[in-house]
Amino acid sequence: MKNVFSKLMMAALALALVFAAIPATQVFAQGQLTDEKLEQAWARARKAYERMGKGFEDIDAHVAKIQGMIDKAAENGKDVSALQTALDAYADALTAAKPDYDALGEVFAAHAGFDADGKVVDSDQALATLQQVRDEMKSIKESMGGTFKALREALKAFREANEDRSGKGRDS
Repeated sequence: MKNVFSKLMMAALALALVFAAIPATQVFAQGQLTDEKLEQAWARARKAYERMGKGFEDIDAHVAKIQGMIDKAAENGKDVSALQTALDAYADALTAAKPDYDALGEVFAAHAGFDADGKVVDSDQALATLQQVRDEMKSIKESMGGTFKALREALKAFREANEDRSGKGRDS
């Protein structure tokens, strides 16, 4: 019985190696992207752009709101130095990434290869547009350099450090 089991396992491993040797990228590359997949990608990219826009729409007001919270905490005697540093880095990154965000907006406004409803009218042009969107989003991400995440983590650490343990709520 042990011998039969060993042979079956060896056969299964050999079969797995054969399938692993088939390059999956060629299989995916041979299949054409359908218009439906392009439209889904466009819709996802559009949603990401809209979410991203909340930070870029009015940078000064966005930063001022957070600054107001930091100022209030500082008035209450809290150590806000880490928060202030994170906010300053975030504000600088937003300002630096704004031209990239505006360029991305122009790509969406032109919607080359797509109609106004996001339906594909030219597959090749739509694919090129999506690649341009990807490149612009990558550029924005690089410009931001993780500053939003750092701000969020600094805020979390601030809240944990200044948590009101009396059960009456936060004290800031």
